[in-house]
Amino acid sequence: MAYGSNIWAIAQLALTYADRMFRGAKPADLPVERPTKFELVINLRTAKELGLAIPQRVLLRADELIQ
Repeated sequence: MAYGSNIWAIAQLALTYADRMFRGAKPADLPVERPTKFELVINLRTAKELGLAIPQRVLLRADELIQ
């Protein structure tokens, strides 16, 4: 299992910062932002090989299930 920020949202935020700097903004003047989108990814094949049972509640909350 992995729980973390959405990589595409982070990339989009980085592009927004780059755009602002190219337009003349000083990096020190830009606000510090934290990720707002997080994902839960579960690798079912690895869980099965390790003999782990993932509860249905957790499976329903997952954003992505890897078969």
